[in-house]
Amino acid sequence: MPMYSIGQAARLLRVSPETVRRWADAGRLPMGRDGAGNRVIDGAGLARFVRERAAEDGRAVAAGPPTSVRNAFTGIVTALAVDEVVARVEVQAGPHRIVSLVTREAVDELGLAVGVTVVARVKSTNVHVERS
Repeated sequence: MPMYSIGQAARLLRVSPETVRRWADAGRLPMGRDGAGNRVIDGAGLARFVRERAAEDGRAVAAGPPTSVRNAFTGIVTALAVDEVVARVEVQAGPHRIVSLVTREAVDELGLAVGVTVVARVKSTNVHVERS
């Protein structure tokens, strides 16, 4: 399971590290400690928070600066549905919910899981997901 530092989470959420700390202190964002005692957020908990926050106020948090470079959307995997052959990958990238159908093999090779940061590249009607 990927773990995010306060700074990494702040960049994904496009807020200050202090805001992330306040959310954690208020119990809104689950946070633990790593082996060195640093505060960390597990990827699944961060994905849940992103999805809940987007649903609460109708606006999602952006995962990075806006870009027009080949329609790349940096985001976090919020859901996976995997069967024997195909997988559905849901990504929250800023205000955008992106759904991509990929092979199970691709999910395994990329190590995709809820909470993992990815880049979704959209071209025409195809969405390609790559681990960032």
